[in-house]
Amino acid sequence: MLFSSMIFLWVFLPIVLVINYAFNLIVKNHKLKMRLKNTFLLIASLFFYAWGGVYYLSIMICSIIINYVGGYVISKLGNDKNINQKIVLIITVALNLLILGYFKYFNMIVVIIEQMMEHNDFVTFWHNILYMKGTGALGLKEVILPIGISFFTFQAMSYVIDVYRCDAKAQKNILDFGLYVALFPQLIAGPIVRYHDVALQINDRNETSDKFRRGIKRFCYGIGKKVLIANTFALVVDKIWALDLSNIGSAIAILATISYTFQIYYDFSGYSDMAIGLGLMFGFEFKENFNYPYLSSSITDFWRRWHISLSTWFKEYVYIPLGGNRHGLFRTCLNLMIVFLLTGIWHGANFTFILWGIIYGIIQIIEKLFLLKILKANKLKFLNFIYMMIITLLLFMLFRSNNIHEAGLIFSQYFIPTSKYNVLSYISMKYIITLIVAILSMGVIQNIFKNLYDKIKNNTIVNVIDALLQFMILFLAIISIVDGTYNPFIYFQF
Repeated sequence: MLFSSMIFLWVFLPIVLVINYAFNLIVKNHKLKMRLKNTFLLIASLFFYAWGGVYYLSIMICSIIINYVGGYVISKLGNDKNINQKIVLIITVALNLLILGYFKYFNMIVVIIEQMMEHNDFVTFWHNILYMKGTGALGLKEVILPIGISFFTFQAMSYVIDVYRCDAKAQKNILDFGLYVALFPQLIAGPIVRYHDVALQINDRNETSDKFRRGIKRFCYGIGKKVLIANTFALVVDKIWALDLSNIGSAIAILATISYTFQIYYDFSGYSDMAIGLGLMFGFEFKENFNYPYLSSSITDFWRRWHISLSTWFKEYVYIPLGGNRHGLFRTCLNLMIVFLLTGIWHGANFTFILWGIIYGIIQIIEKLFLLKILKANKLKFLNFIYMMIITLLLFMLFRSNNIHEAGLIFSQYFIPTSKYNVLSYISMKYIITLIVAILSMGVIQNIFKNLYDKIKNNTIVNVIDALLQFMILFLAIISIVDGTYNPFIYFQF
């Protein structure tokens, strides 16, 4: 079920909100009220996830049970990080990674094995591997990836690790733990919510009018990003990708690059905004997932602003445990490379993602060694921005490509001025307007008028205008959805 679908907007969300708030009026005992709310939200969240297939639901329930039992056993073994606790932690994390690995990487492993059976020639073997070409020799069916498995698996693992570290108490009630894993606002595309950030909110939260107002505002702007901006770019990108990529030429290749870079940002940040907004409506405060990443001055800065919840997860649960930057420059660089390699692997079983992560790791190391000093000393800051954007644009093309060969085709077309296609056939007035809005909204307007907005944000007229703008965005988004606008979500595949 998509947030930007009629069934969610007009049926699921209103019903869940009404029943959730009805408990405030009907039940006076706070403890009983929270128990009823949590149970109801868990049932609603499981229904939300099962909408995509009951088979997927069984995988999530399995994940809930494994991590609940792991956390419970660790808590019963003491609080001194003893060897028995460590064994339970390792087993629990291993089970999580086995489940995630099976669904995300089984198909890739099958391709490699089939190519090993088929080819002895080194060049042919790697050629087909990089293009992800299977032979079908094993006769195995392709494994379908459950929606959002990477997100809820990482959330569940954070709980077990937090309990082991004594950063959070073990959740005694499996239904409350299930709610943490399955809560529908952030279930299928994040942000990744760490357990110690929301542990207290699970059993003690309040839905205030201020939270609800902020939640509606955040949701409206989020759906506007997704439906009105990201979907416009998505239509152009997918049309270009359906062409013969070896003959698109530089103009269309650049158009695809710019369009996808804006598509993925407004798609994913729009979803995160909707998730944060929905969380506020139900009394939950989730941390931010984006901070205007396209205004970054370096790649290091970019990764502090992009998909913050994933970066933070890897920092807390991988980078720091590996030693972080505490054991000399070589170990710091090695730890950075491990983190970004794992970041690429997390995104999927494809050499494009692995190479994407490795390149980002190398660039981060180069910046760590000397480039950041040069960038900080540079007085022409727009050159820093250009450097960051060129790398981001090119690597998003690698990210979008279905295989290494496809990425190579796109990159080669940057240097070929001729094309068998007319670039103007992919540019409409709607596209131009959307591009202007996308550029201005990526942080440009927000930074220019931040001080002014902070001064006038409590003004009644400003609040009325803001409310009207939210309503207009929501109305236009609904009209677009009803009109059958192309409506994919990029991060559902992760």
